[in-house]
Amino acid sequence: MYARNINTYILSIMKIEENYSLEKHNTFHVQVAAKHFMEYDSEEELSRILRDEYFMECQKLHIGAGSNLLFLDDYNGIILHSLIGGAEQLKSDDTNVYLQVGAGMAWDACVAYAVSNNWGGIENLSNIPGETGAAAVQNIGAYGVEIKDVIASVTAYEVKTGNKKIFTATECKYGYRDSIFKNELLDQYIITHVTLKLTKQPVLNLSYGNLSEVMCAEKEQNIQTVRDVVIKIRAEKLPNTDELGNAGSFFTNPIISKPHYEAIQKDYPAIPGYEVADNKIKVPAAWLIEAIGFKGKSFDTVGVYDKQALVIVNLGDASGTEIAMLAESIRTKVLQQFEIEVNPEVRYVG
Repeated sequence: MYARNINTYILSIMKIEENYSLEKHNTFHVQVAAKHFMEYDSEEELSRILRDEYFMECQKLHIGAGSNLLFLDDYNGIILHSLIGGAEQLKSDDTNVYLQVGAGMAWDACVAYAVSNNWGGIENLSNIPGETGAAAVQNIGAYGVEIKDVIASVTAYEVKTGNKKIFTATECKYGYRDSIFKNELLDQYIITHVTLKLTKQPVLNLSYGNLSEVMCAEKEQNIQTVRDVVIKIRAEKLPNTDELGNAGSFFTNPIISKPHYEAIQKDYPAIPGYEVADNKIKVPAAWLIEAIGFKGKSFDTVGVYDKQALVIVNLGDASGTEIAMLAESIRTKVLQQFEIEVNPEVRYVG
């Protein structure tokens, strides 16, 4: 009954796919399928879908490019995906421009567009896979910059009612790889647009890692050069998702108490740590994973990338469960050896 009713409705306004392969919609390239797959290209279309009585009754999940998802099994419901793209300049003044970006626009295309106009603020976030809406949910970050630093507002639709709401950056409750959309409002809102506040007078942020050192060798010191350098560094450290299935950094960097950190230092003097708040230290998860001997290890169809211990890779036709089992083995070993919990940045579905 459900399938017939949903098809009758959807076919009147858009195309719906049944038993649709999600292999190209998750960067691990796990071979799973969705019972139904739908795409929309406007807020009006999304609103109509959300208000349909049959749609309301079924299991549903909205995805971006699938760069932060791990499907454990086939999805017995509707997968929704946005085709809302493009970038529109809403307003500007002498110092800033407000750029409204469609949630379905590839994030790196957004960065490229901003840099081409010499609008600064997101060049350090170059070459991060995924779409703009998902980037705002995840609060992506790299090389000393997080997307929350430039978000002015987020436009979203409530799944339950179909009502539109504009969230300020404060209302998004951003934290380290975190937002209200990952916690209190998980799966309750669908983002359609993200408005970025970019600067017309870019100031280079070269404070993180070896970015400053690499930039010193460059003749031009501008945001285009920063973008080029970041792309080069990431390409050297991270595998191309088209060639080797992965979701980038699988784990977040744990934050522990200073006394805990100092206790570990006694046995492991080389352990790096960065003070992030009073009595709190952020420890690189990559160092912990390398220290327990998992970097570069392979286990049949899954493994840990040899150039970056944070990256779990699909070496063949790995299932989501096999990938999750490797992640759990890593978590268990780190906890046993250091009494530190490393948590997945990737969301498990299934």
